[in-house]
Amino acid sequence: MIPSRLYVHIPFCRSICHYCDFPKVIYSPRWEREYVPALLRELSSFSPARGSFETIYLGGGTPTSLSEEGTRVLLGELRPLLREGGELTVEANPESLDEERARLLFSLGANRLSLGAESFRPDYLRLMGRRHAPADIGRAVLAARKAGFRNLSLDLIYGLPGEGLPELQEDVEALLALAPEHLSCYSLSVLPGTRLFLEGFHEEEDEALREQYDWLRARLGEEGYERYEVSSFSLPGFRSRHNLGYWMDEDYLGIGMGAAGAIGGRHYRNSLSLSRYLKGEGREWEEVPTEQDRLEYYFLTRLRLREGFPLEEFERKFGFPFLSRYGERARSLERKGLALLEDGRFRASDEGLYLLDRVLLALF
Repeated sequence: MIPSRLYVHIPFCRSICHYCDFPKVIYSPRWEREYVPALLRELSSFSPARGSFETIYLGGGTPTSLSEEGTRVLLGELRPLLREGGELTVEANPESLDEERARLLFSLGANRLSLGAESFRPDYLRLMGRRHAPADIGRAVLAARKAGFRNLSLDLIYGLPGEGLPELQEDVEALLALAPEHLSCYSLSVLPGTRLFLEGFHEEEDEALREQYDWLRARLGEEGYERYEVSSFSLPGFRSRHNLGYWMDEDYLGIGMGAAGAIGGRHYRNSLSLSRYLKGEGREWEEVPTEQDRLEYYFLTRLRLREGFPLEEFERKFGFPFLSRYGERARSLERKGLALLEDGRFRASDEGLYLLDRVLLALF
């Protein structure tokens, strides 16, 4: 059975951000003309029917780097596959979202935008290799609202080199002034192979990051945003339905260069090579996870959520009671203040969500 969630990877970018390690290539009209039909061929190989998907998510890369024609072709094929009342998210960069583009996306069925704001400080935007100016963020939000979007998510990156709490506070207040329904807030990761890594930058010290995260969580809570996942905050009714599918360990279909998927107990990832993908040599690997792999992935995803998981669900999924194998470790985590066993659920505490790696290592 085909999963109810579809991820579509658009690898094109007009420039490469200095912290990004996602599968991407510099945009070229020629590549787009070949890539969109290749995407649709891969999708058709799964034989999706009308209304197959509860959520569709276009990520990247930069989906709004596509031309108007490419956008029309792609969304024209995807829109009929979305169920009535479904969620269709498109990632966008502020500099590539004007009112005309926002209206096009909305008219083609997109009903949620995820906008890469990242920071309102010009020096930090330059450091990250972002192409937009702070004013572009507000203009993009206004364009989206005028087009009809009532579900906007803004990304924020904190823990930047030299950033202190006052700078973060300025960024957060600027975000709140735009009144998005959802916020995704990530501390900067300096990953091997990225420009920041090659230039010798390092991630901030844990003490500084903790101070920033705690203030961020409290401030957003004052404005009615609930932290429902480690890095995700939403107003009531505006959780990311697509991402919740990942965090609830549900199957999903992924298409495009570098995309991953999970279907019927099998996991796969597509090639990171654009030329191979365009030749139809899309699958890089496919495997059936071991029971231990499945357990670790379940903990990794479910415990990111504030609610954790029901013990009954765990037993139904794995065929044995959670406490029969993990009871001692779970109670040890509870004594340390990192987890809670209550109301038939196991979840990370507030402290445990911040120190989630410790929780996972104790269970693994």
